[in-house]
Amino acid sequence: MPSITLVVLLLRQRRYATHNKMDQHDALLAIAVDLTASLGSSDRLSRLVDAVRKAIPCDAAAVLQLDGDELVPVAIHGLASEVLGRRFRLGEHPRLDAVLTRGAPVLFPSDSALPDPYDGLLLANPDGLAEVHACLGCPLVEGDAVIGVLTADALRPGAFDAIDARFLRMLGALAGAAMNTGRLFEALERASRRHLQVARALQREAVTRDGGGRIIGTSAAIQRVREEIALVARSDFAVLITGETGVGKELVARAIHKGSARRDEPHIYVNCAALPETIAESELFGHVRGAFTGADTDRAGKFEVADKGTLFLDEVGELPPSVQPKLLRALQGGEIQRVGSDRVLRVDVRVVAATNRDLPREVDAGRFRADLFHRLNMYPIAVPPLRERHGDIPLLAGFFLDTYRRRLGLGPVRLTEAARRALVAARWPGNVRELDHLLGRAALRAGAGTRRDAPVLVGVEHLQIEVPPPEWATPAAAGEIAAAARATPTLSEAVEELKRTMVSRAVAESGGNWAAAARALGMARGNLHHMARRLGLVAKLT
Repeated sequence: MPSITLVVLLLRQRRYATHNKMDQHDALLAIAVDLTASLGSSDRLSRLVDAVRKAIPCDAAAVLQLDGDELVPVAIHGLASEVLGRRFRLGEHPRLDAVLTRGAPVLFPSDSALPDPYDGLLLANPDGLAEVHACLGCPLVEGDAVIGVLTADALRPGAFDAIDARFLRMLGALAGAAMNTGRLFEALERASRRHLQVARALQREAVTRDGGGRIIGTSAAIQRVREEIALVARSDFAVLITGETGVGKELVARAIHKGSARRDEPHIYVNCAALPETIAESELFGHVRGAFTGADTDRAGKFEVADKGTLFLDEVGELPPSVQPKLLRALQGGEIQRVGSDRVLRVDVRVVAATNRDLPREVDAGRFRADLFHRLNMYPIAVPPLRERHGDIPLLAGFFLDTYRRRLGLGPVRLTEAARRALVAARWPGNVRELDHLLGRAALRAGAGTRRDAPVLVGVEHLQIEVPPPEWATPAAAGEIAAAARATPTLSEAVEELKRTMVSRAVAESGGNWAAAARALGMARGNLHHMARRLGLVAKLT
């Protein structure tokens, strides 16, 4: 009888060993198959833990990723959910430290004196009453490097004694490859999202800007700005661009980036005035999934998107006070944290800011941090208003009119002398932006009803502009305005106006007959057509 009992026990042990070996092979196969599957990082690691549970008779299992001198849990089973919020510093957890140091699977004896990192955290033993249990640790390797740890715990002592050490080594290698694959996928996804945001930012610039962002003008004031840009662009200094609304602060920021060593990296624009306080931090620094209602996925902030490039903070004086300390930290050490994450990220970003506010006054009023102001104001550039560079108005007008000529599909567009004088003498509270929009409206009015490619003449009546007396201007600009806005036209201007009047009258009196009008004026018909085209009369008279 004893011999029969012994045979039965041996058969049962062999059947258990065979079944367990099959489970182990299935687990390794499942992990290997997942290596080539298109899975998210969290799904991949969860499946890894499930495969481990099927192959190893455990009550709890965990996968931890090595981050510096800490192990961070990334997937668990059978452990309290709070484990996912912990970080296990190696010096404080000798069992985990031993697994990493040895670089091979470690089966800890049931009576080991080393404290267990999960004491009191096993769901199968919520009160932590059992003092003895089985514990093993397996390093996760990728190549020659250890990148994490797999742990398994069981309340029954000796639960892991029959596990083959070779299986554990294979498990560690495959699990390490799975973790590394997940990290590569995450990095590719982050890079893809970043490149998408960069592409959108570049598309926005291409759509909203014509002429490549050139700074137009030859006045002494604008030439000083160009010199400042050329000087500071070569450095990595933070720049604070000041000036009234519409003077072209964004063009200055673009020119700084274009002239810097970062010119081939992203130039990212943020309008701080358009950021509600509730989303300003997320927009700048990003967030993790679940950080707040509506945060369905991880999202990189503008600082991450601008890494290695330039971040332009327009209207920085409007930035909410709650975000200012975090911006200061990013400027001082290049360190940011996504909303909802305790992980510190390092970025290499050059910050260029702009404002139309008096920031020293905002600092005195307690609405803007003094230390942040001084950090941003490392190199200030003041962009002059248009009223201090009246000599540039004809150049700007020519540029804008040519831009609108292309956009509206018009022929050559030019100003009458009276219109030019009116532009130079105007106040321009909206500065260059106001001039741009006014000329766009004027080109549209003047070009209404003209034939395609026919010359378009923009007169004062198309500008609909109020010209003030020159007394309002600064002394430096008064002489320039007076010279440009003379009441008495020059001889050439008077001759041009006389020609315009005579040609118009001759064509009208001839009933639109150009040959008759030419004979009345003593000219060849071809010469009359040429003169009328130059004077901008062809479209109106035909």
